[in-house]
Amino acid sequence: MSDEAERLYGRLLVLRCQTGDEDAYRELVSRFGPRLRYFLLKLAARPDRADDLIQETWLDVLRQLPRLKDAGAFTTWLYRIAHGKAMLDGRRTGRDPTTAADITDIPEIAEDESFLPEDAAQIHAALDQLEPQQREALVLRFLEELSYEEISQIVDCPVGTVRSRIHYAKARLRRLLDSDRE
Repeated sequence: MSDEAERLYGRLLVLRCQTGDEDAYRELVSRFGPRLRYFLLKLAARPDRADDLIQETWLDVLRQLPRLKDAGAFTTWLYRIAHGKAMLDGRRTGRDPTTAADITDIPEIAEDESFLPEDAAQIHAALDQLEPQQREALVLRFLEELSYEEISQIVDCPVGTVRSRIHYAKARLRRLLDSDRE
C-alpha cells in the first residue's frame, strides 16, 4: 500500500472507531501496539511498567476517541497520550522526566546522517544510554517517522528544542557506536 493510501486507510479506521466499530479499534491496536510498546519501553521510568502504560493509553484512547476532531491527527494524539502517561509515571516513581537541559538556540541542522543497517542492534541498545528526552525524540522521528512539528506537539516543547534533542542524541549515539567498534 502506498503512503497516501496507508494514511487514508488509517483515517478511515479512526472514523470507524468513532462510530463504535470494535473491529476497527482492534485493528488500530494491532497496527500501533508494537510500536507504542517500543516507545513506552524506551521512555518509561521502569521498563516493567511499559505494559501497564500501554493498557492505560489504550483505555484513554477508547474513552476519548469520539472527541478527536481530526482523524488525520490520530498518531500525534496517540503518542501525546502515551507521552503523558510515561511522564506521570516517571514523576510517581521519583524519576525526573526532565533531566536533559533544553537547548533551543542552535543553527539549522543538516538532515540525517545515515546509520548502516548492521548498526540496528547496537543502536537499539545505545538508545537506553541516552537521556529520556533525546531517546524519545529519536524514537518518534526515526522509528515512527513523525515530523519535527508533530514531535513538538507530542512532547509539548518548541520545534527548536526537538531539533536540538535529535541533533545531540544523534551525536551521542554516533559516539556510543564508534566506541563499541573500537
